[in-house]
Amino acid sequence: MESKKVYNGKVLVAGATGRCGQWVVKRLLHYGVKVRVFSRDREKALGLFGESVEIVSGKIQSVSDVARAVKGCDAVISALGSSSYSGESSPSDVDRDGVKRLVDEAVKAGVKHFGLVSSLAVTKWYHPLNLFNGVLLKKWEAEEHVREVFSKGPLSYTIVRPGGLKDGEPLCHKLHVDTGDRLWSGWINRSDVAELLVVALWVEKAKNKTFEVVNESEKEQSGLEHYYDLLPQ
Repeated sequence: MESKKVYNGKVLVAGATGRCGQWVVKRLLHYGVKVRVFSRDREKALGLFGESVEIVSGKIQSVSDVARAVKGCDAVISALGSSSYSGESSPSDVDRDGVKRLVDEAVKAGVKHFGLVSSLAVTKWYHPLNLFNGVLLKKWEAEEHVREVFSKGPLSYTIVRPGGLKDGEPLCHKLHVDTGDRLWSGWINRSDVAELLVVALWVEKAKNKTFEVVNESEKEQSGLEHYYDLLPQ
């Protein structure tokens, strides 16, 4: 399918070399959107994306690195995710503080829209995933910061809370969306999570929305924009 130009801004993808982040980059490029990736491993990013994106190397723990990454961008999509119990890759350092730092520096830099990959069950303190150093609680704190900062004036946000993440091509499943953190389980392709966050850049009904999403059944989709029509306005 040929790319169609639907968004003229530049988008920073944080966590771009992760499995969900890679799909965010792929779907942005599919639509002809200018992409900058923020990665601590420049060589890995270059190996994954080549010359198709701009690469800024740095650490999410560094205010100056984050400020450099967001400068000149119109939107940010965060696919950040922790990978260890402690240290710089912990839920506290990445899922909470890393996202908060990204939000704060983005708004200072004039970024207008912030997209975030979160998770089902972030309000459920008793969920088993919180045994991983309270990861869901940390994601919830980050969500709250996004909503507080990016709901003011002309700013906007879109927060997607996916179920368990799987690999696979996008637009192959009918999805189930809900709000209020009422879904306990389910699966969804990373590619569809990416697609939902990418189309949110230009779908007006996606602005300032937080919602849960899982697969409902295998069914080819022509696009995912219409799922935003199902959310409370």
